[in-house]
Amino acid sequence: MQPMSRYLFLLLIILLPMLLQAATSGEGVNAGLLNPGYQEKPSWFKESFLDIREDIAEATAAEKRVLLYFYQDGCPYCSKLLHDNFGDQVIAGKTQQHFDVISLNMWGDREVAGLLGESITEKEFAAQLKVQYTPTLLFLNESGRAIVRLNGYYPPHSFSAILDYVAQHKESELSVRDYLSEMNPRSASGKLHVEQGFLTTPVDLSAVNREKPLLVMFEQKQCLTCDELHEDILQRAGVRQSLQGFEVVVLDMWSSDAMTTPAGIKTTVREWAQSLGIQYAPSLLFFDREGEEVFRSEGYLRAFHIHGVLDYVSSEAYRQQPEFQRFLQDRREDFEKRGLDIDLWK
Repeated sequence: MQPMSRYLFLLLIILLPMLLQAATSGEGVNAGLLNPGYQEKPSWFKESFLDIREDIAEATAAEKRVLLYFYQDGCPYCSKLLHDNFGDQVIAGKTQQHFDVISLNMWGDREVAGLLGESITEKEFAAQLKVQYTPTLLFLNESGRAIVRLNGYYPPHSFSAILDYVAQHKESELSVRDYLSEMNPRSASGKLHVEQGFLTTPVDLSAVNREKPLLVMFEQKQCLTCDELHEDILQRAGVRQSLQGFEVVVLDMWSSDAMTTPAGIKTTVREWAQSLGIQYAPSLLFFDREGEEVFRSEGYLRAFHIHGVLDYVSSEAYRQQPEFQRFLQDRREDFEKRGLDIDLWK
């Protein structure tokens, strides 16, 4: 055997067990290739050794709670949970703050140390907990008892309220059903807000008017924050005036619609969003007149900050002041000197 052939043979022997493990468990770098229907989990999910009692202890020490997420590859409702729920920046932020999320393959073979310390596989653990649907989510308290169990998919507005219920330890006061009835959370509009004057799909961003900078809003249909942005913040007179200084396009971050990027690359909206590292809706990306990204806003912002971002980019203040927070501070002080009352939460 030639030296190179021998090297490749030995490499295959070393990697084969790892590849087989990824194929059967649905985890690992190559899982999407080997396991059709595999869906990437958010990077902030906990990298657990699957010792559930240890996970609970660690979460308790960090003043969090454990959320077990049972999934299966190819599950459309798991996809909705990952996209519509955890793709919403408010829900994702709330979940990261209050929970350690541990994903478990309903049919997986990874070893789990269960709630009694017993060593079982993922699928045996799922069977033990009588998991019949995906997604199934179990919110555990500090002793490992399930406070709330969600058998199946819950839309973002209900899911967000349930996160609040568990995070605030409301189980000692009332049932989750009564809590939801009391809170009566509002559902999202279920639509993209493409207004008159915005660019429409299929879009060629390499051919837009170069006299203005470009604002790309990556959003999704199930997104209360997107609704608030378009129905309230962008309708305010001052913000509306600043918005006129941009070419604007609203894109569904999960869409497979064809498009052309500012650099002239033909792709789909979803692929472009992935290449840009877009994780949450809404995400606002700003491109200069040459088609280069110069700024992005991915956090939850109110009117003062949204207005500030628009003016920061349109005035090209970022060229002289690279720190946006200093720009906002100077802007606020200027407004106050002129006798204007600034409420950051209005």
